Amino acid sequence: MLSAATTSPTDHDNSAMNNQKNYTTAFTVDQTPEAVFAAINNVRGWWSGEIQGATDRLGAEFTYRVPGVHYSKQKITEFIPGKKVVWHVSDADLAFVQDKDEWKGTDIVFEIAKKGDKTEVRFTHVGLVPPYECYDSCSNAWGLLVEGNLRKLITTGKPQPSPWPAVKGYTTVFTVDQTPKEAFDAINNVRGWWSDEIEGRTDQLGEFKYHYKDIHRCTIRVTELSPGKKVTWHVVANYFNFVKDKTEWVDTDIVFAIARVGDKTEVRFTHVGLSPQHECYGVCSDAWGTYINGSLRDLIAKGKGQPNQNEQLARKHGQE
Repeated sequence: MLSAATTSPTDHDNSAMNNQKNYTTAFTVDQTPEAVFAAINNVRGWWSGEIQGATDRLGAEFTYRVPGVHYSKQKITEFIPGKKVVWHVSDADLAFVQDKDEWKGTDIVFEIAKKGDKTEVRFTHVGLVPPYECYDSCSNAWGLLVEGNLRKLITTGKPQPSPWPAVKGYTTVFTVDQTPKEAFDAINNVRGWWSDEIEGRTDQLGEFKYHYKDIHRCTIRVTELSPGKKVTWHVVANYFNFVKDKTEWVDTDIVFAIARVGDKTEVRFTHVGLSPQHECYGVCSDAWGTYINGSLRDLIAKGKGQPNQNEQLARKHGQE
């Protein structure tokens, strides 16, 4: 039987990696350790309805899959009622990072302990460490699933599975301390996080244009503005110079969903229709990951993003 302290060697183990901090989070609830244990093992009730296989006994194996985005296979290697559950990730395929199997050989640990009149749940993904390319996206997702969905399942008894598999497209998510209004305002300040090379209003219904050198240009129509809740863009026209089908984005939708989760604000970005079958998927998903998890998040949290600069202004300033 494996535990967090005695996991078998993984495909990613090395001395440098072992010195890194694994992703961990914890919360407390009023329910008993037995109730918490039962909720953790109801994986379909808080992670996803797309789980295949048994999740409630030692030695069982189950898979999770978001087509074209994420696949992983977990084996339950420790199962101590009211105290601990450990999953070992025996296989993984993450489509949105260069090393597709970053999760492979890692362990997912749930520890349960009585703290006074409360029950503490401590979640650790052993092997999910900051040097990994997927760390930000995966740790944000775990935070929402564990602190949000699992906690709600424990406290309310009502399933809260993630709806992500129902959305076909590239998705990434993060949380910030700021309000939904602040997140909404920052999203609509497109020049503040995406690019100076924007023509037109981005904070009202209507169209604006984006371009980056001779590489990419598109016309986007803002089709939905729900203050503090949602922003939706529709791609009317598009051109890439680096793929055979220059119009791959055309008729896709770019959605920013905003929600309050506990004392945090969640921003969920989805480019609906950006498919792994598209030639641009690797480049575009990497770029969106940088703009959304980096520049937009910084604009919301710190008041300053890292948008592409206007080429003419950049040249002018370089000459001064």
